[in-house]
Amino acid sequence: MSKPSPAGNPSHPTWHEDWSRVKPRHERWWRQEELVFCLTADRDPSDDDLPEPPPAKDPEDWWIGLPTRIRHYAYRMSRKRFYAEAPPASWCSCIGPGDLAAMLGARWKFSKNTVWYEHCIDDPETHPPLELDTTSFAYRRLTEIVRAEIELADGRYLVGIPDLIENIDILAALRDPQTLLLDMFDNPEWIERSVMAINEAYFKAYDHFYGLVRDDEGWSLFGAFSPYGPGKTAKVQCDACSMFGPDQFERFVLPALTQQCDYLDFAMYHLDGEECWPNLDHILSIESLQALEWTPKFAYADEGGGHPKWYDLYKRILAAGKSVQAITVKPDEVIPLLDAVGPKGMYICCHTKTEAEAEKILERVEPYYASVV
Repeated sequence: MSKPSPAGNPSHPTWHEDWSRVKPRHERWWRQEELVFCLTADRDPSDDDLPEPPPAKDPEDWWIGLPTRIRHYAYRMSRKRFYAEAPPASWCSCIGPGDLAAMLGARWKFSKNTVWYEHCIDDPETHPPLELDTTSFAYRRLTEIVRAEIELADGRYLVGIPDLIENIDILAALRDPQTLLLDMFDNPEWIERSVMAINEAYFKAYDHFYGLVRDDEGWSLFGAFSPYGPGKTAKVQCDACSMFGPDQFERFVLPALTQQCDYLDFAMYHLDGEECWPNLDHILSIESLQALEWTPKFAYADEGGGHPKWYDLYKRILAAGKSVQAITVKPDEVIPLLDAVGPKGMYICCHTKTEAEAEKILERVEPYYASVV
């Protein structure tokens, strides 16, 4: 492991009132031995709230402006309370879905509500080799954002590793998704070489940001979905697999994804929508993958991660020896979910509008911890 940064994350962030319970339970959750309840609530107003910063000047200022972005995220963090095993985790460093692409030649494009990437590979035969550009604006700006936020956090909360993303998802951002699908038939060897080159770039970028955020015990937090563990920890994915099936997944994704999970100490796969299910057997076959997160298509509407229709999916993942992260679980869905699938290996994310509601839910959940002993 790389040496800890003097300005890395705190071992005990002060914006969690009972930190002694957090690290041991997260560590056991990765082994499918524990329940992790990521419970947050809108915080009641108090005298020590941070002041709300002025609005961003434009979309670019909102997404990558300093100090605009870190001040807004610090304010957001100050308006929440963190209960049970919820790490006080900031996603400030997660600019777009796949910022590694911006370090490999794609250009960031910003709007008010989203970020995307302008593809840069028009001709695979003449395009330069894919290598991490540590002089690129994206690499330098993300480094500045992470360092500045750690300084502003001042031991109160954790700063996450940027959402780098990997394999086919990055190549699709560099090449163009529709064109890349044709490449699977017209130029498959180029895709295989490119995905492995992206892996090498990922490892170098991850090592850099891990060195910035790791605490003095080696723990790290990945910004997207906040997986937290004692070592190199990350969320991994291939959202593009919603467009192709198991044969293509086995050839173009599985080798690089397995290599990536082998490199990490703790890896959690982001399963994004029902269209990705045909590839689930391949995903579950990766021995060095410890957990899966499930994002339903309507996660932020009426069918979040606590809906009964997902119980069988969770049981399937748990039966395969992987832990589960269930997001956007409504307060009234927590207990039925625990009763249906059991607490061992479950990481349940739930948010309430009031502290009083959060405290009532936590009281009801506490007995389930005893059942995992």
